[in-house]
Amino acid sequence: MDARKLWAFGPNTDGPNVVVDMTKGVQYLNEIKDSIIAGLQWVAKEGVLTGENMRGVRFNLMDVVLHADAIHRGGGQLIPTCRRVFYAAQMTANPRLQEPVFLVEIQCPQTVVGGIYSVMNKRRGNIVEEMQRPGTPLLNIKAHLPVMESFGFTADLRAATAGQAFPQCVFDHWKTFPGNPLEPGSKHEEVVLATRKRKGLSVEVPPLDRFMDKL
Repeated sequence: MDARKLWAFGPNTDGPNVVVDMTKGVQYLNEIKDSIIAGLQWVAKEGVLTGENMRGVRFNLMDVVLHADAIHRGGGQLIPTCRRVFYAAQMTANPRLQEPVFLVEIQCPQTVVGGIYSVMNKRRGNIVEEMQRPGTPLLNIKAHLPVMESFGFTADLRAATAGQAFPQCVFDHWKTFPGNPLEPGSKHEEVVLATRKRKGLSVEVPPLDRFMDKL
């Protein structure tokens, strides 16, 4: 990346979270590098929306104003400040949620495939493969199903296929949940608020000025 310094840390399913040094002529930056990374590691484990892990996030470090006295450049001063800065940046960057997705493998006779498609469409599922088992009248169907939509899935599937379909679900990947979680009244906001309530956090997402006023 030419003269830019890339600070990366932590394993991640969608790539590492990184801080990119975009500053020019900032003194003492090497002294505070560890504090900046510690602050971002803290934020990456507890995102501002739901207190969950952040994945594949990049922050650009544009400018830093540091105190001339080294005693005021310690981790105790910098790590909480970095945390608030990263939270404020996340709030202004159109954050999105990710949801886990199951890989569903279904064995069934060909006569009930229509019922499987109907159940999948109602639950935001997506059929990715349909293969005939050689020498049998059965099909192997593979589909992706959001975990959020999987509750009661087996019962609905058996009802739609007269008990002739047998699903197996395993975790497959994470997928971006389309929509703005900060939009009032949206389905995404409901997910955020329900998650915060379940984890014992304040019910409302912290407003941006909560992080900006203390900087």
